[in-house]
Parts: sequence; C-alpha cells; structure tokens
Amino acid sequence: MTEPTLLNNRYRLEHRLGSGGMAVVYQARDLTLERTVAIKVLREDFSADSAFRERFHQEAKAAANLTHPNIVTVHDFGLDAGRLFIVMEYVPGTDLKTILQQRGRFTVEEAMPLIIQACAGIGYAHRAGLVHCDVKPHNMLITPDKRLKVADFGIARALASIHPDEKTDVVWGSPQFFSPEQAAGGAPSPASDVYSLGVVIYEMLTGQLPFTAESATELARLHRFAPPPRPRQVNPHIPPTLEQVLLKILSKEPSQRYRTADQLGRVLMSFNRPTRLVAVPEAISEPEPPQPRQPLPPISRPKPQQPGPVPPVHTAAAFRPAVEPEENPLDVDWITWGLALLAFIMLGGLIPLWVGIILLYTS
Repeated sequence: MTEPTLLNNRYRLEHRLGSGGMAVVYQARDLTLERTVAIKVLREDFSADSAFRERFHQEAKAAANLTHPNIVTVHDFGLDAGRLFIVMEYVPGTDLKTILQQRGRFTVEEAMPLIIQACAGIGYAHRAGLVHCDVKPHNMLITPDKRLKVADFGIARALASIHPDEKTDVVWGSPQFFSPEQAAGGAPSPASDVYSLGVVIYEMLTGQLPFTAESATELARLHRFAPPPRPRQVNPHIPPTLEQVLLKILSKEPSQRYRTADQLGRVLMSFNRPTRLVAVPEAISEPEPPQPRQPLPPISRPKPQQPGPVPPVHTAAAFRPAVEPEENPLDVDWITWGLALLAFIMLGGLIPLWVGIILLYTS
C-alpha cells in the first residue's frame, strides 16, 4: 500500500530520507507547529500486529521522555491508514555510517569527541531505565557543527519489563553490532549497548568491523565465541592503552565490560585531550636537536674615521678582553694592611689599662 502524503491531517511527507528493515524515514512538515520533522513509518506487516503495536507504543512513550542534547527527540506517535508512525526531531547532517564509507576511518583525536557524545546520550537513557538494543553507526547522526545525536530508540524496551532469564526468538539489533547475549537470544542490558559501542569504536579506528560473515547465523557465532582481532594489528597508531580498553569493551561476558555507557564515556575522556588547542609554554616544549658548534669569527677592529692613534679609553670600551688577566701575586692590598695595623694599635693600647686594673685590685 502506498504511504499517504498527509498523516493525521497534520504531517505532510516531503521526501524520503532512508529506509530500513522496520520502517521508512521521511522528512516532513508539521503543519500545526510549522516546523520540519522526521517521521518513521513502520512496515505494514508490523503495523497489522496488534501485540507489536502495543509494544511499540510503550517504547515510543518511553523514548519520548528522553530529553538530552545527544538524543534525537521523539515528538509524537500515531496510526494512520493502518500504518504506525513516530514523529521525531529533524537533525540536519548525515549518519556516521555514511561518513565511514566515505573516509575509511578516523584518527583517535577525531573519533573520541564523537563517541563520548554517543556515550553521554546512551548513558542518559541507561539512567532512565532504557536500553537502546540497536547501537550502530547508522543510528548516529552528525550535524555540520560536529554534534552527535543517537536516533532510533523505537526498539528499546524499559529495563523494568525485562527479566534476567528472559529468552526470545526475536533478536533485537543488527548482526554486525549486537552483543553475544543478544546473539544468543538473551535479554539485553546496558552492558549490551556498551558492547555495540565497542564495535562502533573498532570500526571508527580501524575502518573495518571486528567480525564479518556471509550470514547472520555465522556472525552470531563469531560474536559469541571468537576473539576479535587486536585493533593495533590493523591500525598501529591506536595507543596500547586504548586497545586494552577496546578489548575490555568487547568481552564476551557482560560482567567483564563497563556496566553502562556513562562509565565507558568517563574512561574514554582520558583519550580526548586536544593538545592542539592548548598553548604549550616554550620552557616545556620539546628541545631542538643540538647543532654542531661553529668557530667564532675573528674580531676585527673598526678602522678609525680619522688618521691617528685611537684613544685608549675607546679601545678598552669597544674591545673588552674575553678572559680577565691573572692577578699579580706581588701586588699589596694597602687598605687591608692599614686596617690590620690600626686594630693592632688599638688592642695594644688596652694592655696597660688592664695591667693597671689588675695591680690596683691585687695590691
């Protein structure tokens, strides 16, 4: 069935922005508030499932309560002509996956500010009791001013509705990025989003995914059991400490990873130090390599303007010797000797006085 151009007599669909397995995303115009929005229209077979409609409605309400600068805001939710739709904030720019396809990979200095923003948004959702369940570069929108916003919390579920022993036949998430527990059909947790963030970081820094396979089943097996290739083998410019952090994020056991995206973001901040923006004092700058010593040029006396001998005072002032002449050991310091003699005379004058006092008291 062809999608209507006007939803609920309020949202006018203008053009398609993209499509996925669950829905088609349009740029639209909110005729009531006169603003541009993005609308995700779900597939017809999903919309026809009453149980799915109820579940998605609950997820949309939970996502609408998330207000964070690094999360795409959810404005509205509805059903029109048998099609579910969700109205979201329109974010100008492009998604991270498209940028990766264009440039290959990021440097550490370029990747860290973006992934820290993703951790901030997803960490906020974790504190609100939500798990994204589908963290991937396709759901990370980057604006022209380098603001990252995480989109598509529509498949996230409230943590309160998840039991630790829950199993399901539906695997939430994309096979390239989902966690081992999601691959096994287990309940996702904040640590599951952390794992998916690790896959995103791996791709940003190396330009490739840690696991690739021809089928989702084989990808699930690799995520569950195969160790990822060490990132520095692909990109030696990755710091060894960052590689250790990344391998911890990609641990098979959720308990061995960082618990939430907030915790991961705080760890990654130590690698986000833009030294190019900080003035480095000259005193602590890297020293220049030593230069070979050059012989000093000989000093030439300036020629006098007029014939005749140069006055000694001018010559001495202009050409002070580099080495002071040695002192003559026969030179006598008359001032010192004079002071010593005066002290001796004064001391000698006191002797008769003391002798007279002694004789006076002993007689």
